[in-house]
This record gives sequence, C-alpha cells and structure tokens, in this order.
Amino acid sequence: MDAILDDFSRADRERGLGTYGIQLYREGQPPAERRFRSDDRVNLYSVSKTFTSVALGLAEAEGRLTLDDRFLDHFPELRTLAAEGVAEVTLRQLLTMTSGTSHRWFAHERVDAADLLHEIVAAPLVAAPGSRFAYTGSGPYAIGRVIARVTGADLRSYLMPRLFGPLDLHNPAWHTCPLGYPFAESDLFLRTGELARFGRLLLQEGRWQDREVLPAAYLRRLTADPVDTGAVTFGERYTHGYGLGVWIDRGGAYRMDGAYGQYVIVDPARRAVVAVTAHSEKEEDLLAAVHELVDRLE
Repeated sequence: MDAILDDFSRADRERGLGTYGIQLYREGQPPAERRFRSDDRVNLYSVSKTFTSVALGLAEAEGRLTLDDRFLDHFPELRTLAAEGVAEVTLRQLLTMTSGTSHRWFAHERVDAADLLHEIVAAPLVAAPGSRFAYTGSGPYAIGRVIARVTGADLRSYLMPRLFGPLDLHNPAWHTCPLGYPFAESDLFLRTGELARFGRLLLQEGRWQDREVLPAAYLRRLTADPVDTGAVTFGERYTHGYGLGVWIDRGGAYRMDGAYGQYVIVDPARRAVVAVTAHSEKEEDLLAAVHELVDRLE
C-alpha cells in the first residue's frame, strides 16, 4: 500500500490536485496515510449527508420512525403552509432527493432563512414525489429536523453517544442554521483519519471493536435500491445512481462525495476504504487519481 500511496502523492504533486490528506485501509492491514498539509478538521461538505442518513437508520432501528413515514406526519403544524402534494412526501424521498420539490438550497450558499423548514414545505412541487432525482440539500436538512423532533436531540447531539463517541471522534463541529439545528447536508468538520474511521465502520457493516454501532440491516440498504440519476448534468461520475445518502461508484463500490474533493470510497469487493480531504479545483482529476489507486488493489 505504501507504493500505491507514493504514486498517488506523485500524481497529486504533478497534477496539482490539492489534496490535504489521504488514508487507505484494507481489511486485515493497518491503515496507511499520506499528508500534504497539517492534519486539521475540514468541512466535509456533502459527505455530511451520509452521517445524516445513518442517523435516520439509527432512529428507525430504535422504533422512532420509518423511512416511509410522511414528513408532515411529524410536523402537522406545517400542513397549512405546505404546497400541494407535499403531504405525500416521505422521509425516504427527502433523503434520496426525489421529493419533487422546486426548493434548491445548500448550506454554503445561504443560511439566512428564519426557518428553512417553512420554505421547504411551501415550495411548489415540480414532479410527483418519488419520480425524479434533483440534487439539493433541502431534504437532508429536513431529515435532521425530523430526527430532532422524534428524539428530542439535535442531529449532532443524537449522534454523539451513538456514533461519534464509539469512533472516538471527539467533539466534532457541525455548523447550524439560525435556529441551532445542524445543516445536516453539509458543514460537519473532521480530519482525514476520522473520516476514514467512518468509512471503515460502513465497510464492517456497522461493527467497531466488537460492538454494533450502526444497524447492519440499514447499511445493507444504503445501495440496495438506488434512484436513477442518469439525467444529472453536473458530471458523469454522478450518473450511476444515488442510494440512501451515498453515490453509486464503480464495480460495486459506493462513494461519499463533498465539494472541493472530500471523498470516501467504500469498496466491499476489495474490502477497502479510501478517504480523502482536500481543497481541489480539479475534483474530477482528483477522483480519477483515487480510482487509479483503487484499481491497483487487486
């Protein structure tokens, strides 16, 4: 693995990929890492969505909700604000971005809404719920609000004893909206190795140090029934389908994918995880270099 990472380091230098750090883990071997700048916690951007997804899976396993619950059943006071058809939108559709909403929002673009949830439910639908994928942070944010409603704890607080604590992710920052709720779709901050631990947890079907941290049944569903993303226009690498908070990658692998080159590739066939943090203006080139690395793990 050292030779593979040395070649990646050379590619990063020669192509100007902007990597901060990369960690490679293969089951049965200690993780190997290369650093290109100080080991600071960085914004994971949309990789945060996968953390929100597993929080939903935990809440489901605890009997607090199901993925097929209608969103407004958890927020009946918003029915009078809701646009036509929103009453039929489920938590699964919010998570997989198939709610049909016209609402487009991302945390790095705007944080000033008095209550973002009001905007989301009031936005007209442009497609029937479940019929069309459209990338937006609105649904994951709404999922975070549901978790707060059914558990009495905001998303970060809910995950502290259930996920962050067991993985020894001490006191991670997760930026919040003006009402104090984590953005859920973005703005969770972790180091490269901390992010890699999360990837390893998913590879190991939720087990960490002989303890079940996440429900294996939910993790198997992450990629079991992906929605069609073939119409996506912002990059070919996003056209292979979207699961429960993860992108379908190549060869049976799946990927967490955040702006400026935050990546985790979980490859069950190779029993491997690659985690990358970066500030890259060449995201496609960076991902191609990561894929080159994975292809050598035969």
